[in-house]
Amino acid sequence: MIRHIQKEQRPRAALRRKGTRCDMNSESWKRLPWKKFRKNLFRLQKRVWKAVRAGDRRKARSLQKLILRSQAARFLAIRQVTQLNAGRKTAGVDGKLALTFKERFSLEEQLRLKAKNWKHQGLREIPIPKKDGTTRMLKVPTV
Repeated sequence: MIRHIQKEQRPRAALRRKGTRCDMNSESWKRLPWKKFRKNLFRLQKRVWKAVRAGDRRKARSLQKLILRSQAARFLAIRQVTQLNAGRKTAGVDGKLALTFKERFSLEEQLRLKAKNWKHQGLREIPIPKKDGTTRMLKVPTV
């Protein structure tokens, strides 16, 4: 049991050192344990799926809340929106085009501090004209 606890505490301590103000650089962003984050998030998502399949809504809801508070989900969401999405260069409602590594770390810190009462920003709606004269709304997520 002691080995298990020490194993869990090591990566978190390393992340705290990397996420400090004095060590926020592009290399620290690149060196984050992305594979481990994906593995942890997938494990939590799988637990939600199993709880829903078993009909345990209370367990599923608590696991969903756990995902919202998890560090892995925060970092992966920021990475997805700011680096991997095809629309990453499209400005959102806030007018920002791209985030630097410092802004990504500060965004993660803001999300961590405001995790309990966080509300998402509205989607940016862009009207797209169709051939038949009507328009459809393209909804772009913002940071």
